[in-house]
Amino acid sequence: MLSLVGGEPLQDIRSQVFADGMFHILMYAIGCLGLWLLWLGDGAVALPRSSAVLGITLLGFGIWQIVDVALFHWILRIHRIRVDVVSPLFWDIAWLIVFGLPALALAYWLLRSTPGASPPVSPRRALASVTAIMLTTTAISLAPLGGSPAMIAVSGTGVTSSQAFAAVTSSGAQIVWAPESGMVAALMIGPEASRLPLYQAGATLVSGKLAPCLTTALG
Repeated sequence: MLSLVGGEPLQDIRSQVFADGMFHILMYAIGCLGLWLLWLGDGAVALPRSSAVLGITLLGFGIWQIVDVALFHWILRIHRIRVDVVSPLFWDIAWLIVFGLPALALAYWLLRSTPGASPPVSPRRALASVTAIMLTTTAISLAPLGGSPAMIAVSGTGVTSSQAFAAVTSSGAQIVWAPESGMVAALMIGPEASRLPLYQAGATLVSGKLAPCLTTALG
């Protein structure tokens, strides 16, 4: 989120992880608020059409992609899709072409369809489905990513070098590379090792998850 604050790549990885975590906390809070508002509207007299529900969802998704690129990438210049390339503009535009424009086009097609084009959706069934999707993706984000035993651990502010290395020892992981500060460590973790001691010692990010953003936020 803050990789280009000040016009240059932000070198303080702890600040980057903290900013990403706060952003994802906000996103989960908005998601929970949205679910709560949907359940409050469970008694609506007019049942929504399935195409309208999907169309509005895609409309919000597409609009966010445009707002993100235009506001945060081009106007505020706090981050880009990729910062390690010669032409970051290419990647911004490619992101819009792949994720933003198709979503808006499909949303337009769904929302302009005739009222009788699709049957109404049962409110409780629709709300239960949306809630289940959110809870499932949240649970998936906590699941270890199988395959590669390599991972990166980033210690939080206030964690001393001795605490960081002691946490690695307790976890059962093997250090591949780490500076003297222990702030960032490349580790190899086997089937008997545990990530829990790393979090207990104040790690703000431990990679090797399907979606590490949630553990980043909770950390």
